Amino acid sequence: MENPVCRLLGTRYPLIQAGMIWCSGWELASAVSNAGGFGVIGSGSMNADILKIHIDKTRASTNSPFGINIHLLYSHAGEIMQLVMKENIPVVITSAGNPAGYTQKLRDKGIKVIHVVSSVRFAEKAEKAGVDAIVCEGFEAGGHNGIEETTSFALIPDVRRSVSLPLIAAGGIASGRGMLAAMALGADGAQIGTRFAASLESSAHINFKERILQLKEGDTRLYLRKVGPVRMIRNAFALELEAAENSGASAEELIRILGNGKPRKGIFEGKLEEGELEIGQIASLLNEIKPAAKIVEEIIKEYTEAKKNLADAKYSF
Repeated sequence: MENPVCRLLGTRYPLIQAGMIWCSGWELASAVSNAGGFGVIGSGSMNADILKIHIDKTRASTNSPFGINIHLLYSHAGEIMQLVMKENIPVVITSAGNPAGYTQKLRDKGIKVIHVVSSVRFAEKAEKAGVDAIVCEGFEAGGHNGIEETTSFALIPDVRRSVSLPLIAAGGIASGRGMLAAMALGADGAQIGTRFAASLESSAHINFKERILQLKEGDTRLYLRKVGPVRMIRNAFALELEAAENSGASAEELIRILGNGKPRKGIFEGKLEEGELEIGQIASLLNEIKPAAKIVEEIIKEYTEAKKNLADAKYSF
């Protein structure tokens, strides 16, 4: 499959596995890359020493390209940047912040930079900052969301007409049909998180993976709009946040409730009521934990078949 994302990343398919906190370690990244997609290590849950271990293990497990996701607002982002430049990681995906401070430094080292945005305004800023590609992430996505709360169907074509860079769609995509729909709207590829969070190689706790499979429509909500919107599963912790927000709690009070290590507690340790369980709306479509390679295979097969079906006479008018 030859397209701008494949050319940029050196992959067989324009399918990127999202760098999800506590889910995206070396096992998942290498499995996706070996299957023809683009595997990503999520550095948000790692310090530099732990990330170095994951980089080494990924390199030992695949000869295919892979990247690192870096959450720019995290206090250790600078330390992680130094490591990825030292290690000559081929691609860095930045999110939750302004990429301008790091983009040129990374590109001077021969590292390609992709930035995640949730609005046209930030897509245009990222293009001006010199990034190589953009991920536009819709309101349906799990974890941190944009304050605009724009859905993928509205966001993708709006960003497409505003920037000329390779465009990768994210948020609400977990299947080949979803990937095809995103590309019909103007994307050149898809970034998928939730489907891979419930994969065999995901580093998330089995309790969390099984909880994902139980989710129905409406079981995830956006919380923390005063601090920064986050989509998570409705559990005891989320209901505590919701009650505080509804009673007029300040941003400082909400941060106090958040405390430290809530995503680790829920996603990595499997404490399903007291932890923060970040996942996307598309989870309601999932019903099985599968190997990452099988997920990639099924997505590409469904994409190819759906594309062919759309060309058949029964869809013409």
